[in-house]
Amino acid sequence: MQYTKPMIDLVYEIRRRVDADMKPSVKMANPELLTELADYHHRTKDTITKTLIKELLFMAGDQWPQLLEPATTEAPKAAEIPKQVVKVYRGQTILEDAPQSADASHPEEGTALRKEMLINSIPPTAAKPVRMYRGHPIL
Repeated sequence: MQYTKPMIDLVYEIRRRVDADMKPSVKMANPELLTELADYHHRTKDTITKTLIKELLFMAGDQWPQLLEPATTEAPKAAEIPKQVVKVYRGQTILEDAPQSADASHPEEGTALRKEMLINSIPPTAAKPVRMYRGHPIL
């Protein structure tokens, strides 16, 4: 997800209106910003702040407004929403899904691979990163 200019303006306005203890976490570099604002939406009594948060979550995408539903309904948990990482490239702020580790998705595969490596006594080797220059690998 890429932050648009109206979304950035809403974040600045929300930051101006939230409590002092919440202000440090309301910034574009926080990858959990939208989740924390959804939690704050349930706690606050200020209707303007609630409306701003709701508008921001609707601009963010289809999965985010579901966090505003009451807890009694089938609202997704924070664990169901993929973890995201904030990336800034040439001035553009982009939220991308965090890469899932192989051990977390299939723990039995990771342990089987480690056991096989121990049995065969193959030392684990780290893949050497390929250095790139202008889109071409450096040899």
